[in-house]
Amino acid sequence: MGSPLVTALFVDIGGVLLTNGWDRPMRKRAAGTFGLDYAEMDERHHLTFDTYEEGKLSLDEYLGRVVFYEPRPFTVERFKNFMFEQSQAYPATIGFLGGLKKLHQLKIVAVSNEGRELTTFRTAKFHLGEIIDSFVVSCFVHCRKPDPDIYHIALDIAQVSPASVLYLEDRAMFVEVARSLGIRGVQHTDLTKTRAGLAGEGLSLPV
Repeated sequence: MGSPLVTALFVDIGGVLLTNGWDRPMRKRAAGTFGLDYAEMDERHHLTFDTYEEGKLSLDEYLGRVVFYEPRPFTVERFKNFMFEQSQAYPATIGFLGGLKKLHQLKIVAVSNEGRELTTFRTAKFHLGEIIDSFVVSCFVHCRKPDPDIYHIALDIAQVSPASVLYLEDRAMFVEVARSLGIRGVQHTDLTKTRAGLAGEGLSLPV
């Protein structure tokens, strides 16, 4: 007897559809560009970024703690624009998932850790609403992966059972947590391997 039919795809955003929103290489680039002490900036980032991703701080408040806790020779807006400019799309992956959605009549739900301003900017810039039906993002639901609650919220919003979901995520731990809840997972490392992994679960496109 085969696996249950997949009717919904849960998808991470950063690392799968797009580059990460504000990762270590981006922060190092910012420190170099703006002449900041990276070690101090990084320590402050780790002390407060989870709170920002959970939607309990605005981006301005986060930056006030991490960068603008003392006078700077540049504006908050200039720094935010730099942050936003770091994001890039993975068009081949987005196109592939869009094709799967149409062919297999899938619900696609984003399950992501990200702050509000980055989420809204990236969603609009890269037209993610064209393939994603619901956005279960940490800043909206006030909990972050790997908290199991975020997966339960996604299941409730999509109105699907764990057995009917396939989860595409670049971080192995998050795939493991989802599997512990009965959600099948494929770790995304590159599109070729993801195509093979999804095909093994019955989701493929005609060549």
